[in-house]
Amino acid sequence: MSLNNLNIAIVCDWLTSPGGAEKVIMALHEIFPQAPLYTSMYNPDTVKGFDNATIHTSYLQGIPLAKKHHQWFLPFFPHIFEKFDFSNYDIVISSSHSCAKGIITKPQTLHICYCHSPMRYAWDGSHKYVKDYSMNNIIKRLGTSYIHQLRMWDRLSADRVDYFIANSHLVQQRIQKYYRRPSTVIHPFVDTEKFSLSDKKRENFFLAAGRLTPYKRFDLIIEACNKLKVNLKIVGQGVAMKELKRIAGETIEFLGYVDDKTLENLFQEAQALIFPQIEDFGITPLEAMASGCPVIAYRNGGSIETVIEEKNGLFFEEQTVNSLMNAIEKFKEMTFDSHEIRRQSLEFDKANFKKKILGFVEEKWINWKKTMTI
Repeated sequence: MSLNNLNIAIVCDWLTSPGGAEKVIMALHEIFPQAPLYTSMYNPDTVKGFDNATIHTSYLQGIPLAKKHHQWFLPFFPHIFEKFDFSNYDIVISSSHSCAKGIITKPQTLHICYCHSPMRYAWDGSHKYVKDYSMNNIIKRLGTSYIHQLRMWDRLSADRVDYFIANSHLVQQRIQKYYRRPSTVIHPFVDTEKFSLSDKKRENFFLAAGRLTPYKRFDLIIEACNKLKVNLKIVGQGVAMKELKRIAGETIEFLGYVDDKTLENLFQEAQALIFPQIEDFGITPLEAMASGCPVIAYRNGGSIETVIEEKNGLFFEEQTVNSLMNAIEKFKEMTFDSHEIRRQSLEFDKANFKKKILGFVEEKWINWKKTMTI
């Protein structure tokens, strides 16, 4: 069934820094290029590829520092997304890990939410979020009270979604737990065309990459590599940078932000990517695999849906320094086939993702029209 004659809109939380959620938005834009995009704020200097998109932003767009510190403005997000007017649309697709799914649509409009996760800081991550982030005690107390209110809004706003798509089986479980709603799993993608194999010999270093935030557990990698005296290169920037540099030993190198080509080269050269965090899914391991690079991952979260033991990587069982050290030592005794690693990553390429998303929207629209004509 063609959706060409329908008015479709896309909604996301924010477009301020490149990441997995932003890549999903780009894919949705490619599937529905005429669909306008609604978001709280957009930074074209850091998020590329939307030059031809019609983008509607909120009043936060003009506030200094908002694009760099969106978390400061979290109390405004429910109001922001409820204020957007979707009266003229047949289908709205929200990509949400915060408040984007809380939009209000008319009864005839089909609302499909691609859920990256129910809000970490409102649900199972709420206690750790307040504990880990630097803020004074007064703000922490106020924050705890606000998160309680946000949690109630988040639960109620989930009922505004007609169909949920979960980005992993872990997120599917969380949607059922916190929203009491069923969902369909469609995994995010890796842009395999941007990554390739190389004949270069792998060098004597391990790699870690991502936003430098506390929950990603870069501290665990650093402490393990400090004790083992192995070389580690860290790609990324974030709020934890200062503390991570403080604990890093002489074998640790911080590279900051790197472009896609440099990241591809690092994946091709590294012994392995170390991935110690619990992610809802995790795109970075797939990017490493698309470059033939094996992954040492914590056996939890989205990693168990992409890492196959002794085929494209291996797991460590506990989120502790000793457990990771044992995995690194075990890895040194193993060999991996880079061609086989890349082949397995192709199951998660963009073409498959776009095909599944389009098929899902078409199927649900047919069903929706039937219910609207009864």
